[in-house]
Amino acid sequence: MAPSGSRSIKKGCRRVLYWIPVLFIALIVAWSYYAYVLQLCIESIEHTGEKVIYLLVYHVVFIMFVWAYWQTIFTRPMNPLKEFHLSCSDKELLEREDRGESQQEIFRRIARDLPIYTRTNSGAIRFCDRCQLLKPDRCHHCSVCNKCILKMDHHCPWVNNCVGFSNYKFFMLFLAYSLLYCLFITATDLQYFIKFWLNSLPDTQAKFHILFLFFSASMFSVSLASLLTYHCWLVCKNRSTLEAVRAPVFRHGTDKNGFSLGFSKNFRQVFGDEVKYWPIPVFSGLGDGCSFPTCLVNLDPEQPSSSSTGSNPVNKSAADGRQSKPLTESQSRLLTSTPSWPEIGSATDRKGASNQGMTIEHEA
Repeated sequence: MAPSGSRSIKKGCRRVLYWIPVLFIALIVAWSYYAYVLQLCIESIEHTGEKVIYLLVYHVVFIMFVWAYWQTIFTRPMNPLKEFHLSCSDKELLEREDRGESQQEIFRRIARDLPIYTRTNSGAIRFCDRCQLLKPDRCHHCSVCNKCILKMDHHCPWVNNCVGFSNYKFFMLFLAYSLLYCLFITATDLQYFIKFWLNSLPDTQAKFHILFLFFSASMFSVSLASLLTYHCWLVCKNRSTLEAVRAPVFRHGTDKNGFSLGFSKNFRQVFGDEVKYWPIPVFSGLGDGCSFPTCLVNLDPEQPSSSSTGSNPVNKSAADGRQSKPLTESQSRLLTSTPSWPEIGSATDRKGASNQGMTIEHEA
């Protein structure tokens, strides 16, 4: 009992420690609200019209920023469906078999009915020993959350949560609104920051809040701008942070652009088709997180391919002799709809793939 109690205490302490970065951000935001609203707008700004405009715009940005941050923190990461978990009989069979090719045969048999196209570097089926499941494409095990996360991007300590399929849009909006929040504070505080150095402000505690407010907002703006720019690039390329570090491995080999469908479709996969939902922290992405449309050069040699490269993706699984799930409506639109924006960089990304007989295939 003692070791078990000790592990529980350690686990509880770790959970508390994980919330320290979030608490730090919350305190910074609370102080910035006090400094901007009370010390700058109410105490220091004398012109009523300027004060009202600043407060209105500030609160709109503040609400959207806090909303996006809340959604990023408290939206639970999605885990693989039960179809990807091993059944009791498969677990017993796996325990009886030796490690190696015999286990891979079991995995390959199970994977025939699942939309799994990525592999390990050695070409084996990706399997999670801890969760006892076959990993869906773009799924990874998080050592902090101790579970497999669909389309895992990274585990972010500043939100104490895994950023993945279910909350990646919220994370992007959190970065965007936090940058807008800092830029707005920097821009509106600039003239009073200058007055501080010219000794034109009243000798009250407000001038020190104005000073530190400008410094903190401008410094956060630099780091947030670089981070937002990087993740915008990832969205345009349809890559996660993990995939940018280590390209996904398909049956035909490594392909860093394997999931890229062009700028328009890549963006809509995260933010959805309806423009009115893009700036709002509500889920509007396409797909189910377990399967993704992708461009594959070669099919698995164990599964026969259809003769025509332009075949309908919906019928591809039937032609391959698999009983995978049909395309969802949103996933089908990604492959069949006409893009509304130019497909920036899509020709360059797939130049090498087109010479090898590319087929568009959906991971059902």
